Amino acid sequence: MNFLGESAAFATAICWTLTGISFEQAGKRVGSFAVNLLRLIIALAMMTVFNFITRGTLIPMDATPTTWLWLSISGLIGFVLGDLFLFQSYLLIGVRVAMVIMASSPIFAALLGFMLFGEKLTLLSFAGMLITIFGIALVVFLRSGGREDKDTTKLTELPLKGLLYAFIGAFGQATGLILSKLGMGPDFSPLAATQIRLIAGLAGFLVLYAIGNRWSEAKVALKNPGAMGFITMGAFFGPFMGVSFSLIAVQATKAAIASTIMALLPVMIIPFSVWLYKERVTFREVIGAVMTVAGVAVMVFGQ
Repeated sequence: MNFLGESAAFATAICWTLTGISFEQAGKRVGSFAVNLLRLIIALAMMTVFNFITRGTLIPMDATPTTWLWLSISGLIGFVLGDLFLFQSYLLIGVRVAMVIMASSPIFAALLGFMLFGEKLTLLSFAGMLITIFGIALVVFLRSGGREDKDTTKLTELPLKGLLYAFIGAFGQATGLILSKLGMGPDFSPLAATQIRLIAGLAGFLVLYAIGNRWSEAKVALKNPGAMGFITMGAFFGPFMGVSFSLIAVQATKAAIASTIMALLPVMIIPFSVWLYKERVTFREVIGAVMTVAGVAVMVFGQ
């Protein structure tokens, strides 16, 4: 049984864990808007050099107009629309609750995958997906250490707009993956596809920067060596490596399965939280993590 897609999805979760830590550190120094723009510029430069070395072309000349269309839309939805709503939800409802809502992304991916590609999950795989999502939610709600300002806020007291933004972010992530799968088809290079998505995402952010006249934020970030180091690290593990692995995953396996494995970030970040932030891991968090991994195993082997 070929587990290329599942392995790539797991690699994506690792990369996104590392990029999340890097961008958090960079954002504290120069703000998230500057981080978002500079990460795309750096990642696009990396991907352009890599594709030139491996494919002999600076841009994907072998992509059809239809491929460019769907992947560009995917890049705009994933890198611009989805991320903007997600980051705004962090401010309104807190990272903890937003991450739980983001765990609904695999359900959106499953629905879209079924509608566009006829992808069907077996009963066992669907059960595994729900176990994984529940495990992720359990881990996130049990995280401690006071790093989240809204940890003690009741769900019913959170602003509806913030909850809606988080769901839009989850839907945007799922839609970006599905449109990428549609644009790539079974044969197009995921690395070239990532480059097209980066081009579209960067173009979208440049428009937003021009409208908001926020160029000074990027200039300040460029003069901050510490922030640029974290942004470069995050760009490598995120838009460059992570997104490439995610496209390999969604091309090689069902979108719902790939999306669920990619959603393991809240669980995989636990060791880094212990190491970097000296947070204590409770027994219930361990149970949630074990449940999450078990759910992934059931989902993958239940295909």
